[in-house]
Amino acid sequence: MAFDFPEQFRYADSHEYAHADGDLVRIGLSAFAVDQLGDIVFVDLPEVGSSLSRGSSFGTVESVKAVEEMYAPVSGEVVERNESVLASPEELQNNPHGQGWLLAVRPSDVAQLQELMDSVTYAAKVAAA
Repeated sequence: MAFDFPEQFRYADSHEYAHADGDLVRIGLSAFAVDQLGDIVFVDLPEVGSSLSRGSSFGTVESVKAVEEMYAPVSGEVVERNESVLASPEELQNNPHGQGWLLAVRPSDVAQLQELMDSVTYAAKVAAA
């Protein structure tokens, strides 16, 4: 199956994406990760005001197949969480790179974005999986 990975996004090995949006970074799960999970039934996200540390778990996503940890692609403070995904986890499946974003974070170090994979590198990693 071919996936579309937006060029302006950066991707972590653990399949989260980070997208610079003004002075914030939107975090979500890649379309590949969402596809691998299957039917998503529950999403657990940190509260606004929480601090994320790059590489540390920030929540879980539960599907009919498994419960998976999600890992922060960048460090920073959670300034918004997508309440519509919390209320209707299928939003994450329908449009993971758009309306299915999970968190908006004020990054503590914007340079961390450059340490993540670009869309071409990530697509090659996924294709090889």
